[in-house]
Amino acid sequence: MRTTLIAGNWKMNGDLQSVIGLVEGIKAGDAGNAELVVCPPAVYLMKVGGMLAQSGIALGAQNVCDREKGAFTGEISANMLRECGCRYVIVGHSERRSLYGESDELVAARFEMARQGGLVPILCVGESLDERDSGVTEAVVARQIDAVLEGSGIEAFGQAVIAYEPVWAIGTGQVATPEQAQAVHQFIRQRLAQLDGEIAQRVQILYGGSMNPANASQLLSQPDIDGGLIGGASLKADDFLAIAQAA
Repeated sequence: MRTTLIAGNWKMNGDLQSVIGLVEGIKAGDAGNAELVVCPPAVYLMKVGGMLAQSGIALGAQNVCDREKGAFTGEISANMLRECGCRYVIVGHSERRSLYGESDELVAARFEMARQGGLVPILCVGESLDERDSGVTEAVVARQIDAVLEGSGIEAFGQAVIAYEPVWAIGTGQVATPEQAQAVHQFIRQRLAQLDGEIAQRVQILYGGSMNPANASQLLSQPDIDGGLIGGASLKADDFLAIAQAA
């Protein structure tokens, strides 16, 4: 039985005072039976990690370098993230792909380095509005997953998370219908099942596309949606916890 995972991606938001207040609010609330992960900006990882100690809430980062160490100005290694207390790291978020030109191959390399560094990668996949309108959603998602399979193998997904994020629904207020989201989640699981049915049934697949307290229950009730990668709604403790409770 897969557990529900609710991960908050804070992106480049907040200052020290607001981050402290947000963490305190989440810690003081009730998440029901859901597992929680928070992914603050990198400069706050040590602070948030210290606040989360013994809380049962996991710490995650928003990106990781594809190299172990060296002259890579501005990058952060998996080992550095682990020393900050991170358990998870997001790789291949649509904003990294679209705004910073990260290719499928680079995302796959980041995924593998995270895994080798003892972190659980949260692999983001998803299509743009043009791609959905063109009927190539499954082809795009398959290409993004296959790049990781080629580099890391199906076994790597035994200790990884996938987040399906339709790009057209991120920060726009648009949300895939529960049926649309479920269809892609089912496709992802079936594609992995072609290689290993047990891993496919075990992997958590999250929905990431403007999930909020109002729509979380319907989305999370779908059989292949195992949680959410939450953007804007994760910046308010009450909203973040309400999504977790909806599970």
